[in-house]
Amino acid sequence: MHSIQDVNKMRLLAVEHLKIQTDQQVLVDDLSFELNAGETLAIVGESGSGKSVSSLALLGLLPQNLKISGQAIFAGQNLLQLKGEQQRQIRGKKIAMIFQEPMTALNPLHRVEKIIAETLWLQGYSKAKARERVLKLLHDVGIANAEDKLKRYPHELSGGQRQRVMIAMALALDPDILIADEPTTALDVTLQAQILDLLQSLQQSRQMAMILVSHDLNLVKQYADQVIVMNKGKVEEQGDVAQIFNQPKSTYTQHLLNHDFGQALQVSAQETLLRLEQLEVKFPIKQGLLNRVKDYVVAVEPLELTLQQGESIGIVGESGSGKSSLALAIARLIESHGKIRLKEHDLNQLSEKALRPLRSDFQIVFQDPFSSLNSRMTVEQIIGEGLRLKALSKDQISMHVDEALAKVELPIHFKPRYPHELSGGQRQRIALARALVLKPKLLILDEPTSALDRTTQRAIVLLLRRLQQDEQMSYLFISHDLKVVRALCQKVLVLHHAKVMEFQETEQLFEHPQTEYTQALIAASQY
Repeated sequence: MHSIQDVNKMRLLAVEHLKIQTDQQVLVDDLSFELNAGETLAIVGESGSGKSVSSLALLGLLPQNLKISGQAIFAGQNLLQLKGEQQRQIRGKKIAMIFQEPMTALNPLHRVEKIIAETLWLQGYSKAKARERVLKLLHDVGIANAEDKLKRYPHELSGGQRQRVMIAMALALDPDILIADEPTTALDVTLQAQILDLLQSLQQSRQMAMILVSHDLNLVKQYADQVIVMNKGKVEEQGDVAQIFNQPKSTYTQHLLNHDFGQALQVSAQETLLRLEQLEVKFPIKQGLLNRVKDYVVAVEPLELTLQQGESIGIVGESGSGKSSLALAIARLIESHGKIRLKEHDLNQLSEKALRPLRSDFQIVFQDPFSSLNSRMTVEQIIGEGLRLKALSKDQISMHVDEALAKVELPIHFKPRYPHELSGGQRQRIALARALVLKPKLLILDEPTSALDRTTQRAIVLLLRRLQQDEQMSYLFISHDLKVVRALCQKVLVLHHAKVMEFQETEQLFEHPQTEYTQALIAASQY
């Protein structure tokens, strides 16, 4: 998989003794590395290790209040000292960057053509010449029917397509170095492999160097030549990929390489908590001045499912398979047809008013806690919000909030904090505490660990497993990460293009997958 290193390769970038600090804290301490043409250097570490900050420093994208020292020599210039026009000559043209979340990096008000062509127009390309270049770039990044995509907005593309558009945008001016900051974290396993294979082939055809920023060491193994492992701003170890993987020197690196999430609980048969009968989700396509329904898009074909008290069922599949639509339908956040029986109630038969008192029995936790937590509310207000609808005193609410924080293993002194003052893992625990404070029987978890690093993922899985055991909690766990599903769920439902491909006990599914699609999903998760 690796690019073959030539002894005489041209050195593109030399970073020496890079240090980044605030008045109170050192974020990166004494980072040095060299990067050659055509080479991939991976910077790996958990949240807060300093990996993303280091790459943003190279492009002059850090806040003014940070103190930066050391040097980063590129084409005879120290990148850390460039200002204004000099910086603009480097950004995009010589060093380009693709980000973790394309939905926030792509302008939602612009169509694909403008998003990619804008830098070309600024270089003096005519509209026709720029369009020709954009179409070639879209073709290069593997987007089918490129002509058709030119007029689309980012929200009209799938996650994988958005990521490809962002790569095309970064490659528009033929940079010498591409910085890829967590380019696959939010994608499912098969898409991850496709995007990384794509980056590698583009890199080789263009003799471009790449800095791959990731929290996933096992993923880096296939794509990097050199690896730097960072921990709390310091370099734990660095070297070529074989050396780091075969003979890791530090216990921290060994810890990052450990992907064992443990075993799912053995659950004995209990009473049925949730039964789905012929549940179907379809969205109307409306057309014309009168907005009449012309047709339907089927998001989930009719399916059957039974979940017992204390049991966890994993729902897996790629982007667009119908996983999240199913979760939202069960939580009665979108319309569906068929029966959703929670104990003795059919939720689909209840009005919003009749449903309200039952909502505390089933709660949903979303993938991105930063957007699902109110940024203007403190941790205490966020967790206690649902309790305010009940006849409880302030002291009782405060006591329940304290209990919920203890359940998710967070200290009580977090109560006055706001979401932006927390790490990704802490925010996810707050989202979980907000759901748990209502003492639900069913938790619907929609990709709750996909944006977290492996250590934080492992901690969240251990926490969920403990809650399942102690509280007899039932989960519908929606994820594209089969390692996490295997460690938490007793059964797995596989969805593909809105259809159920198979539904089996977890170990049975992993040992004897029934369909080619499931086999491909399992193979892609083994990187």
